[in-house]
This record gives sequence, structure tokens and C-alpha cells, in this order.
Amino acid sequence: MATDRLHVKKGDEVQIIAGRDRSKKGRPRRGRVIQVRPETGYVVVDGINVQKKAMRQSQKMRQGGIIERPGQVHASNVMLVCPNCNAPTRATRVRREDEGRVRTVRVCRKCKKDIDTE
Repeated sequence: MATDRLHVKKGDEVQIIAGRDRSKKGRPRRGRVIQVRPETGYVVVDGINVQKKAMRQSQKMRQGGIIERPGQVHASNVMLVCPNCNAPTRATRVRREDEGRVRTVRVCRKCKKDIDTE
């Protein structure tokens, strides 16, 4: 999935729809996007796909030990959660004209409101 644009941005709330971290006790898992990697098609979501790594003590890390950090998840396994209606949704892109310039905004398909509010 080598595209230069994904359906999620940094700071968006997403729901995991596939994979090992899809649900915990029957409830779907959600988290905030920490990092987006459009060249590979992966995103890093806070608290999802947590990996443990043994780190040795160094000058950068005073305390050695086992460090937990979130791993990457493929963008096709996450679904954007609309901040207005709080439901997972697919977003469509609409071109709008504001003050003489044209910009593209993401719009929720369920409630028809803008997702990108600056």
C-alpha cells in the first residue's frame, strides 16, 4: 500500500477492526494515532500492539530493563472514529472553498459532518 495519503492522520481516534488487538473481553479496542507512515502503509496507535524489548543500561537510558512500546499496525486494520457521532466510520473527502482557496476535508459518512476541524 505505497500511497502518499492514508485515511487517518496523527491525533485521530481509531478503532481496531482486524488482527490480534481487535477486541478485549468482547469490546472493540480504540486508541489515538501516534505516528503515520504513509510510505509503508502502517500507523502506530497508542496502547495497541504493545511490544516488549529488553534494553541495556546506557548513557541515554539510565535504567535498563524491559521497555514496553506500541508497535505498528497496518492502516487497513484500523477504522476512523468520528469525533462528532463517536462511531467508527469511513471518511469521504470533499473539496470545499474557504476564503478563496480550495481545500480537501474529510467528512463522516454517517453524520455528514466535517472530521477535520481546525
